[in-house]
Amino acid sequence: MGTHNHHHDYNFSEQFQFAGIAKVLSLVAIVVGIAAIALGLLSSDHIMVERTYANLLLMGYYFTCVCAAGAFFVALQLVTQSGWSAGLIRIPQAMASILPIASILLLVIVALGLTTHNLYHHWHADGLTDPSSPNYDKLVAGKAAFLNVPGFLIRQIIFMGSYSIFAFILAKLSYNEDLQGGLNSYKKGFKLSAIFLVIFGFTTPIWSFDTIMSLEAHWFSTMFGWYNFAAMWVSGIAAIVIILVLVKKAGYMAWVNENHLHDLGKLMFGFSIFWCYVWFAQFMLIWYSNIPEETVYFYKRWEPEYKPWFWLSIIINFVAPLLLLVDRDAKRKGNVMLFVAIMLLCGHWLDYYIMIMPGTVESHRGFGFVEIGTAIGFVGLFTFLVMSKLSKHALAPKHHPLLDESLHHQI
Repeated sequence: MGTHNHHHDYNFSEQFQFAGIAKVLSLVAIVVGIAAIALGLLSSDHIMVERTYANLLLMGYYFTCVCAAGAFFVALQLVTQSGWSAGLIRIPQAMASILPIASILLLVIVALGLTTHNLYHHWHADGLTDPSSPNYDKLVAGKAAFLNVPGFLIRQIIFMGSYSIFAFILAKLSYNEDLQGGLNSYKKGFKLSAIFLVIFGFTTPIWSFDTIMSLEAHWFSTMFGWYNFAAMWVSGIAAIVIILVLVKKAGYMAWVNENHLHDLGKLMFGFSIFWCYVWFAQFMLIWYSNIPEETVYFYKRWEPEYKPWFWLSIIINFVAPLLLLVDRDAKRKGNVMLFVAIMLLCGHWLDYYIMIMPGTVESHRGFGFVEIGTAIGFVGLFTFLVMSKLSKHALAPKHHPLLDESLHHQI
């Protein structure tokens, strides 16, 4: 379909220039992160080392989730043959392209956490599965077929490896489409996306069981996978919104307008409500049934050091987006969307913090240079990698078969 005469005012071959202050800031942020992590890991205080590992897990998992959500977004648009998103698809594609890097980082963090016993030590300490040992733990022994180090690492490699391969190929096909034209790449992408969505849908709950839920091996929840998926998806949409608004503020992507922003706003609004629904379903069922091995999870999070954060997470991730985005006009304003997206990314950081900290550092939680520095470092790394990737290709997929639909998108 390409470029028709009445779109001659759009420059479809424009490329994002990642330079100047944005690039410098992202590199400074990476240095701050490395300094914070080094200070934590080299500390003589064992609790400080554990805290650093917990923060590395938090940010490594968050980083990987946001990139995986980018891949999921691209695949979803292909399978549903959505036209509205064609003009902004380069942003989630850039996120998907760096999923392999994020996955390798997370794999290194969990492997080091296992070998140093700073993470997951509740189920792989010595003697837990040996009935003759004083450390014997019946519940952990019952889960030993699943919770063992080789099985854990193999599943991590298979899950993140398959997501990364699909994400990389899907992005590559779209970049090839720019060079070759035609429908060949689009059709291949469609088939691959259908396979990817099935694999992703069935394995992400198990991946979150492994990476996050097994920090507290006695506890289990069948809602946990979907609760994590909802958080991942909302965070991914929020990241897309932030990049889109900032890139448009820099004078690029004139073909993306308030109608496209409105659609992203609806996704952010709807899935924030879905996140709360799953969160509440998990909470209410455990509260209502009152089974000791389940209630221990929330009992820990109602200790004085976590309870305020527990409720704040609900306000930021559910109440605020509900009230701020319910209005049609709000979803069409760049600044409002930017504010809500940044707030949701901070809110889901807090959400992951509440998931991870009580199972790792327990009452020794802190909020200082390690927490803030690690978060800044990963934000810098994400920004640097995604924006570098975005600057390598034209910002418009000029041979996308549904680009015309995206240009005329109105709601």
